[in-house]
Amino acid sequence: MDILTLFVVIPTLTVFAIMFAKNLEQTRMISAVGMTAQLINAVRLIIAYYDERNAGNTADFLFQKTYVWFDSLNIEYAIGIDGIGVAMIALTAVIIFTGVFASWTMEDLPKEFFISLIILATGVFGFFISLDLFTMFLFYEVAVIPMYLLIGIWGSGPKEYSAMKLTLMLMGGSAVLMVGLIGLYFYSAPDGGELTFNVIEIAKVHMPIEAQRFFFPLTFVGFGVLGALFPFHTWSPDGHASAPTAVSMLHAGVLMKLGSYGAFRVAMYLMPEAANEMSWFFLILVTVSVVYGAFGAVMQKDLKYINAYSSVSHCGLILFGLLMLNKTAIDGAIIQMISHGIMTALFFALIGMIYGRTHTRLIHEMGGLLKVMPFLSAAYVIAGLASLGLPGLSGFVAEMTIFVGAFQQNDLFHRVATVIAASSIVITAVYILRVVGILLQGPIKNDKYFKLSDATWFERVAVITLIVGIAGIGMFPYFLSDLIMDSLHPIMDHIIEAGKPALSQVSL
Repeated sequence: MDILTLFVVIPTLTVFAIMFAKNLEQTRMISAVGMTAQLINAVRLIIAYYDERNAGNTADFLFQKTYVWFDSLNIEYAIGIDGIGVAMIALTAVIIFTGVFASWTMEDLPKEFFISLIILATGVFGFFISLDLFTMFLFYEVAVIPMYLLIGIWGSGPKEYSAMKLTLMLMGGSAVLMVGLIGLYFYSAPDGGELTFNVIEIAKVHMPIEAQRFFFPLTFVGFGVLGALFPFHTWSPDGHASAPTAVSMLHAGVLMKLGSYGAFRVAMYLMPEAANEMSWFFLILVTVSVVYGAFGAVMQKDLKYINAYSSVSHCGLILFGLLMLNKTAIDGAIIQMISHGIMTALFFALIGMIYGRTHTRLIHEMGGLLKVMPFLSAAYVIAGLASLGLPGLSGFVAEMTIFVGAFQQNDLFHRVATVIAASSIVITAVYILRVVGILLQGPIKNDKYFKLSDATWFERVAVITLIVGIAGIGMFPYFLSDLIMDSLHPIMDHIIEAGKPALSQVSL
């Protein structure tokens, strides 16, 4: 069996194995073994990818396989991967692995919980390996639908409201997206040839600019809803706050990245002229997202809502870098996908662990936790420093690359947008330092907190794995950047060449 299909097969087999588990212990072990195997397969993929490149394979996508699903509509199970996809697969494998250990104490319907969680991850893996738009959309829906159950059943607070709001808004985005994908299909053969959903084949044809102007915003917004594009972001904070720990980790760490990845891989790559013409409008929206999310985090008192609004801001930075339409900014945007995925997964894991001990997420009810939970407190400080962009950690590499690339656009419009977006760094420092000061320092406000325990072994496995990822990207960024840039050149050459006339029209 090919290495990419294993990313769908391993979690599927894990789900079937969990069905036959007899108790909680077996459920945990099967989940841990299955997701460990998935992580090992991700490492194998990285090694195999570099082996192929070093052997001289210059194809845009490696390990391609194609199997016909529905011949009359030319729908195929077409898979393949480039360096960007490899990075996203590795991110997903790390987060679902750590998510299992962060959910080790789940005792309420554990079989159903881990089955739903792993099905969600299966959809994410399938999305990142797909080269057929229909197959990609199918896996996209597989990733989104379990969120309703995971939040509605195992969530907290107004979980039914949050689950319904998330599902309705994402389904609305999916409906808009489906129209865009169907448009790409019917314009995939303008000369009367065979219609196709294949991304590689669609990229070879020139879609009429009038059609691009209609279908690009539908596709970009359809994916953008999942990427917390303003003003369609309102489902995200409520969903984050009500979701159980591992679901929040996957939700913010990976699921939201499907939106930005799809906006880049599908909307911008397959409709490059419209992307260049309309980028200014969406750039205004994402600049608002960046600043609004940061200010929203400052105003919150609940730890999960703080991180949820922070995610709106940081995911806005991803779209901000993509819409700058140059290689440096987009390189930074993709590094930000990985960096924010690991960083926010660590945040939500730590918030869940702290909540499990203190039974509150309100920061004014806590204080002095560094005295009783030194490991978890130190990890929270590391996550906070990564979020505010401390050099040596992943956040600095990603954000600086985005802003350097953004400032390469020498017109007034792009530079003003860059300055406004960069101000979010200061706002981020305000809410991160404020939370760390209140939460960890000072006197212990509740006598019951003196009896709190620090992290258990399974919690340490999850936390240390994520911290290693944050520090690894921060100290050795060229490994990830080289992996991304290798695949970014052909995509950007395609987009930049198509957009040269449009760029001159928006310069001020």
